[in-house]
Amino acid sequence: MGPMGAGDLSAALWQERRQLELLLFRLETQRLHLAAGNLAWLNFTSSEIEAVLDRLRFEALARNVESAAVAGEWGLPAQATLVELIAAAPPGAWPTVLQDHLEGLRALLGRLAAASATNETALLGLEPPAAASAEAMLDQLTLAANIERALAITRRAAQPLMAQYLGDDANSL
Repeated sequence: MGPMGAGDLSAALWQERRQLELLLFRLETQRLHLAAGNLAWLNFTSSEIEAVLDRLRFEALARNVESAAVAGEWGLPAQATLVELIAAAPPGAWPTVLQDHLEGLRALLGRLAAASATNETALLGLEPPAAASAEAMLDQLTLAANIERALAITRRAAQPLMAQYLGDDANSL
């Protein structure tokens, strides 16, 4: 297999953007269910978000491999950010293509951060109903566990490592 080029990096960034869009969709779906009081679907929406996060880990690894190869071709260290790659790109289409990815990814990360924060606030505001029977107690405990799981998963959705790759401070989004 020959050296990987900027085209491979661009393809990896498109794949990652697609997964980030899907993550945003899943977060918005969860928010809609929460707003409608459909708490029975909380476990399912959390599982769907978690599945996208798992796929994103793979996509991030693929992007890192492609990015390191391009960085090497362009005389940069393997851990170069996308901003650094854009600055080092040879004249031609690549600075523009990579800048488009940068802008698209930044916009997606901003929307993901807002959606995650909205969902976290909604989840923190949920209170399982008071239990009047043993069956109701079990339902209450199950809902409480589902809320905790959903919170943990939602907090992972902000993608701070992607923000670092873009050359942004992870806390600025």
